[in-house]
Amino acid sequence: MPNPASEMVDPPYMSFRFEVVLDIDNPPPGVTNPVCSAAFQECSGLEMTMEPKAIREGGNNLEHVHRIGPVSYGQLTLRRGMTSSLHLWAWFLAAVQPGNDYSAQGQITLWDADGSPRVTFVLKECLPVKMSGPSFNAKDGQVAIEEMQLVYKSLELRAAGAGGGAELGIGVSASASVGVGASFSAGASGGLSVSGGAGLSGSARFGV
Repeated sequence: MPNPASEMVDPPYMSFRFEVVLDIDNPPPGVTNPVCSAAFQECSGLEMTMEPKAIREGGNNLEHVHRIGPVSYGQLTLRRGMTSSLHLWAWFLAAVQPGNDYSAQGQITLWDADGSPRVTFVLKECLPVKMSGPSFNAKDGQVAIEEMQLVYKSLELRAAGAGGGAELGIGVSASASVGVGASFSAGASGGLSVSGGAGLSGSARFGV
């Protein structure tokens, strides 16, 4: 007999199936949206932190009064199997030139086992701050992994199917379309594979 209590529990989402979309507002010469077509192994750095201001009242030694302080954001890290597309590197080189504004709008969507979108993280004004090439070792047969780190102006959480007014976060929702796509799926063995020639072990579709 099924446990009625467990039937009322909202099961958590799995983290291996997601989609990343990045679209540059004004692409530099030689770079098109989406920035490149490739498979990503990992996406991390979706976080917000509010730094409260602590105030001590005179004569009150047992309590702290907290007031709302500024919000800071994490640094998004994308790791993928290196491909022949050099658009991410070209974007980085163009974005770090003084006087250029090549910021991108981003969306990272988490999908359920049925392939339906559940939640979307909306990132505004992303800028690349670090590019790392793969580590080479003649003894290993692993996929060459490159890494990009991005900073962003604001982070919002949008429920599946929600419109522009249903975001949970700070700032105004971004209306620009984004063009990087990716989704991962891992088997019971814990392997991860990437479609599109990246050659990892599972099934994933990306396009930053």
